Amino acid sequence: MHDLDHRLARRVFDECLRQLGLDEVPLKTGGDRERLTERLDGLIGPSGNDPETVLSAFLRDVAPAILACDTPRFMAFVSCVPSKTSILFDLMVSAFTLHGISWLEAAGPVAAENQALRVLADAAGLPAGAGGCFVSGGSGGNLSALLVARDVGLSRRGGRIARPRVAVTADAHSSIGKALHVLGLDPLPVPTRDHRLTGAALRDVLARDPDRDDVVAVVATAGTTNGGLIDDLAGAAEVARERGLWLHVDAAYGGAGLLAPTVRGLFDGIERADSVVIDPHKWLFSPFDCAALLYRDPPRAKAVHTQRASYLDAIHDDDAGVWNPSDYAHHLTRRARGLPLWFGLAVHGTDAYRDAVENSLTMARYAADRVAGTDGLTLVCEPELSVVLFRRDGWGWDDYGKWSDRLLADQVAYVLPTEWDGEPVARLCFVHPETTKQLVDEVIDTIAPPLNVPAGPVRR
Repeated sequence: MHDLDHRLARRVFDECLRQLGLDEVPLKTGGDRERLTERLDGLIGPSGNDPETVLSAFLRDVAPAILACDTPRFMAFVSCVPSKTSILFDLMVSAFTLHGISWLEAAGPVAAENQALRVLADAAGLPAGAGGCFVSGGSGGNLSALLVARDVGLSRRGGRIARPRVAVTADAHSSIGKALHVLGLDPLPVPTRDHRLTGAALRDVLARDPDRDDVVAVVATAGTTNGGLIDDLAGAAEVARERGLWLHVDAAYGGAGLLAPTVRGLFDGIERADSVVIDPHKWLFSPFDCAALLYRDPPRAKAVHTQRASYLDAIHDDDAGVWNPSDYAHHLTRRARGLPLWFGLAVHGTDAYRDAVENSLTMARYAADRVAGTDGLTLVCEPELSVVLFRRDGWGWDDYGKWSDRLLADQVAYVLPTEWDGEPVARLCFVHPETTKQLVDEVIDTIAPPLNVPAGPVRR
């Protein structure tokens, strides 16, 4: 197993180059479970197979059975659009077996990752001492940050709270609720009028709650997944300061906007957060999986997350000023997943990332203008980031579903409806830097009256 098969290596590299060389990745339509099970049956057994046989099965059956997210036509979710540069370097991370557990074992990768983390911390306006690590995604980042928030909050209150609570809104990411459940925390719901947490609403809820001292943290969102909206971060930060609450900002999707001058002001207050999560694999053009977890005061996180065992004593030489990524999240073993971002930033410069993010913002504003100027379409709210919500007058869930199915079948785009204030609406999410106005027009023209869902193929 550990001898290099040069023929296989050449085949793998050739296929990678072919994929990277595509002008546009095909959208595809997913896979059929029964067919996949049948085609893959028997591939794994005691004696193994010729590598070409297995590689052919991958290229024929596995790789095509997806909905490609790295295409401008993928508008359903916050997709992953890695740069070619970052993909190539991700290959090197694997080929060199680079990990990022501790400074003792991986000083070079850790130093490079910390340089990339510093770019994000500076963009957020966090102090010079801020830092953290890269984790697998927003879910892992939120869980790790809220674990610190819980323990710090309990310590501040002398550990006298039986069931700590965290202030959240209904628009917080679903991983927040899961993290609260795992950590034994209860939510304190904060009502919103326009799907945003505000300092005023938070202050009012706390003032009226008889058990307000049980609240240890507040979660604000900088770029809600459903609507792309940014909470009142400055207001939440002020209330958190008044009440001694940990302020966690989930900027997994929206944090890329920190690099964009046109929307940077919407993030005012994030510099006062105790912890921030930003996912480079969402809108900063890095491969899966990569989320940056930043702490305003890293020693607090280190006190909570450091794992102690006799076999780990060697990596915990605090006097040497080492930085162990394993001390800042719930993980121990981890790949150096921040290196593709580091390489991309170093090769292209932050201005290129700024311009790529700004293009998505421009496309969202263009789409919103198209909707607002089209009879029969209604813009739900002005886009703040790169999500556009709108409705087709008179349409219900079934109509949106048929529209979505038709666009996918004709490979025009992958879009999905969502719910907003109890009603179905269309949702377009732009994160691909090569999205064009022509593509936006192509999609909106399929839903704009008097056209209905076309009976035949959509003209491309």
